[in-house]
Amino acid sequence: MEPWGEPFLDPLHGHQAQGSLICNAATVPQQAPAFLLILIYLGFVSLGFPDGALGAAWPQMRAGLGLPVGLAGILTMVATLLSAASSLSSTAIIKRGRTGVVVLVSGCLTGGALVMIARAPSFVWLVVAAVPLGLGAGAVDASLNGYVARHYSGRHMNWLHACWGIGATAGPLVMTQAVRSPDGWRGGYLALGAAQLMLALIFLVTLRLWDTAETSRPTTTQATTGTNPPNSEAGWLSPLIFAVYVGVELMVGLWGASLLVESRGVAPAAAGLASSAYYGAITIGRIMVGTVVNRWGNRRMVRLGLGIALLGAALLFRANTAALGTAALLLIGLGLAPVYPCLMHEVPRRFTPDGGLVVVARQSSAAYLGCALLPAAIGWLAQRRSLETLPVAVIAGLLCLLLVVGRLDRVS
Repeated sequence: MEPWGEPFLDPLHGHQAQGSLICNAATVPQQAPAFLLILIYLGFVSLGFPDGALGAAWPQMRAGLGLPVGLAGILTMVATLLSAASSLSSTAIIKRGRTGVVVLVSGCLTGGALVMIARAPSFVWLVVAAVPLGLGAGAVDASLNGYVARHYSGRHMNWLHACWGIGATAGPLVMTQAVRSPDGWRGGYLALGAAQLMLALIFLVTLRLWDTAETSRPTTTQATTGTNPPNSEAGWLSPLIFAVYVGVELMVGLWGASLLVESRGVAPAAAGLASSAYYGAITIGRIMVGTVVNRWGNRRMVRLGLGIALLGAALLFRANTAALGTAALLLIGLGLAPVYPCLMHEVPRRFTPDGGLVVVARQSSAAYLGCALLPAAIGWLAQRRSLETLPVAVIAGLLCLLLVVGRLDRVS
């Protein structure tokens, strides 16, 4: 799923960007070797692969293993909760300057987990594979965010998060081609796992480059203008928004293709392309937002984005063809694109320096919680009723976001 980071000020360009481990501070980056930056980008591309792939693979996977449609939510919940625990526990290792080791171990864990999924004979095997997948993804998320925050400018941090979107877009494309082949979804996961393990091998060969760059440390200066304390109304509304937003984003990515296949009669390959278009729209949308947000402002972009996403969700009600389904997911993706980065960008403007640290921690925890629970809840409802609950849940979530975001803007 998408990585969460804390805002920091880009000293080279005078604006805030997404980072990690550093909150409400201007970071003076120490440039690491340029080749490492390429590896870091590839690491975040690979981080997005599993997030997009499961939604495209699940219709064929569940049919082949004889599983109920809602169990994909359980797999996502297990991996997400373990990602949260892994991100928190890896911080101590990263602070000791062992980012390269964390990235290497994480690559081995995620690559091995994807290969395990490709060989899974049952749902129990899938749950077991979700353990190293979640642990590896959470650790590489935290470590690479922190590394870029310490050693590269804010421009590279934004491009880093765009790389996650590229991976989340490529995952369904790989899986869509795989489900058309004789090996099906198993071949797709085997290909993704092989790519992860190859990247881990490159991390092993270049391990000393990480250690060399870690010898320099950045300095920080205060850069916060907000006045709200963490226990104010705003300090609790902001995490609520992140929980709902991330839950909505993931439930569409996870269940969108299944809705089109199971309820609307769309071919699995076409539904996989629609799922890929959804993640592609998020990625392209964030690139586009970055060109106008300084003129339009974060808050206006969030409201505009939620309105566009609502149009897409309304279209999803009527999407009984591949073309309409793709158009609906495209609109939802474009609308969701500015919400996460723009809301994160506003944290230092809403809260005091100490308050920002507390609120960002709450937002990260709430985001993982929403990511784990909301898609699983849709899976449970799909088993009890049908996947037609997805458009209803998406519209309800988006309306909730509009209301709470409006209230947050008024009180902060």
